[in-house]
Amino acid sequence: MVTVTLRVIRHERQDYPESVQEQESIVADLLAGRCGNTLIITEHPPVFTLGTSAQPSDVLQRHFDDADVAVHDTGRGGEVTYHGPGQLVCYMIADLREARDLHRHVQQLEAMVINTLSDLGLHGERSPRGIGVWLGNNKIAAVGVRCRRWITFHGIALNNNTNLNHFSGIIPCGMRDAPVTSLRHEGVMIDRPTLEGHLIHHARCFW
Repeated sequence: MVTVTLRVIRHERQDYPESVQEQESIVADLLAGRCGNTLIITEHPPVFTLGTSAQPSDVLQRHFDDADVAVHDTGRGGEVTYHGPGQLVCYMIADLREARDLHRHVQQLEAMVINTLSDLGLHGERSPRGIGVWLGNNKIAAVGVRCRRWITFHGIALNNNTNLNHFSGIIPCGMRDAPVTSLRHEGVMIDRPTLEGHLIHHARCFW
């Protein structure tokens, strides 16, 4: 098996189906020993993605003044979430065949975001309300993963300067009383390359 340091792939923007296809290809390579753990950082055009626990009724509205939002089913766990411009999506394709601990992997994804927020002077935390990262009662990052033969993929979505109005088109993660927030909404103005740098640094502490 190939053992290398964490590989990072950056995309300015990707259509969601293209991103899933890329992840599937890397999962196959990792299973075959052709690569090591890989972090993909990207953004998507406006899209609602439905996890394995999602209900079609969780999508309330698809058309907004500034965008039409596509809808895609996905094999990740969780319910419905939104991806769009200004949201940094980090897909971690990681080999868990030795550790065999998916719960720990999810906690590491959350810690990657919590530590990044700490760098920016914000207190992110986990919540018994659900998986993800929260600032008080507001959710700032969603987490959803899929595991195949102990190779995990999908990952986290961190709201930087996201259009939060688009979240009104869904019941985020199936919770009607879980408002979302963003770094900009919390008064933190940060460019994408700098934010990426923080996330990559903390990712490399775990993978």
